[in-house]
Amino acid sequence: MVLLKNFFNIFKIPELRKKLFFTLGILIIYRFGNHIPVIGIDIDKLHQLMTQTSSVLGGLFAYIDLFSGGSLRQCTIFALGIAPYITASIMMQMLSMSVPSLEQLAKEGEYGRKIINQYTRYLALIVSILQSSVYATVVENQGLFISPGWGFRIIFILSLVVGTMFVVWLSEQISLYGLGNGSSVIIFAGIIARFPDDIVKLISGVQEGYISIVLASIVLLLVVAISACIVFLEKGQRKIPVQYSRRVVGNKIYGGQSTYIPFKINPAGVMPVIMSNAVLNIPLFLLSLLANRIEILKNFASSFAYGGLVYNTINFVLIIFFTFFYTALIFNPEELADNIKKSGGFIPGIRPGRKTAEFFNYILNRIGLVGAFYIAILAILPSILHAILALPFYLSGIMSGTALLIGVGVALEIASQIESYLIENRYEGFLISGRITGRNLAYRGTR
Repeated sequence: MVLLKNFFNIFKIPELRKKLFFTLGILIIYRFGNHIPVIGIDIDKLHQLMTQTSSVLGGLFAYIDLFSGGSLRQCTIFALGIAPYITASIMMQMLSMSVPSLEQLAKEGEYGRKIINQYTRYLALIVSILQSSVYATVVENQGLFISPGWGFRIIFILSLVVGTMFVVWLSEQISLYGLGNGSSVIIFAGIIARFPDDIVKLISGVQEGYISIVLASIVLLLVVAISACIVFLEKGQRKIPVQYSRRVVGNKIYGGQSTYIPFKINPAGVMPVIMSNAVLNIPLFLLSLLANRIEILKNFASSFAYGGLVYNTINFVLIIFFTFFYTALIFNPEELADNIKKSGGFIPGIRPGRKTAEFFNYILNRIGLVGAFYIAILAILPSILHAILALPFYLSGIMSGTALLIGVGVALEIASQIESYLIENRYEGFLISGRITGRNLAYRGTR
């Protein structure tokens, strides 16, 4: 009863209710677009290609289809999803750290961010044109065009590009007026949309005798255990105590209080996983395209296939790299140390200013390393278990570490944001006991 009461409290806050319904409305539009097919494609042949697990191209398409919520399988106008924008964001962030003019823009506050975001949209347009062109070439080489020719090719590319930019616009509307990060929520919606279908297939496999009841139970227990592990570690944090000196202003005394700064074990959230997959999709597409033309690339493409040793190794390394990369983008130890110093605060045993910044950097690097390894292990662990248990390929969705990390991580982020609204309006938290740890490295202190 208490949990139900706390749930209904969500709808008592006008601003939160508006954000929630707005987000749901955007997701309904997104899911509706996932059922509008591109004209001129033989869908039956595309399904046959994606069920050929021995084919590198079929395995790649089936993997990307997981994050598009089935739109790639149906070859809809949203087939590319938000992937081109994610790729463009990674490229722009790296350029902002190496190109002086972009680096200067990044330091100009809100104005600079708006300009960089506009450049990111332009770059996303270029990336979507390139990816849709590669997709069109692959589809044509596989004989999936009903009437091959430049006419259908141009319509195909134009449909995917327009669909991608519309998805980018939807994600930005969620970020501005809804709950959570728009790009993450769009990917989250695509992943969650596939889970019911995977569960139905698992049950059908048991009924038809393809999967034993014991193996099905093990799969469900593994999914629950991995999800619980993600929740447990996502809430883990290191609390850094901060002491404020006492100040006398008139007849009032300010300060003299203690608080703490929470350093999460995984401050980057699910973004390293999303970035890693966005980067890996590029060589996977190119290898799949060139393997049919260049004989020497066939064996390499097979070893680089999704779920293989080479793929998991590269994915593991990339997740660790992007964890540190994204943490460096969102967290500035010097700025935090300077703000604490200006507020009259200090960390016991650490001198204010530069020494405090060095201490923050020291702590962040060490707990960040633990977080990077844990998120990388969780990302590849289900693929390893999938191979050990010899599970059918169609269960790669529900047994995907990447999908579970993104699904659970984004759900925690949205729940944390909802809870902050509830507590701010003097309602009980979203959960019966305890509070959901915020995903952002925020400085929370009373002065």
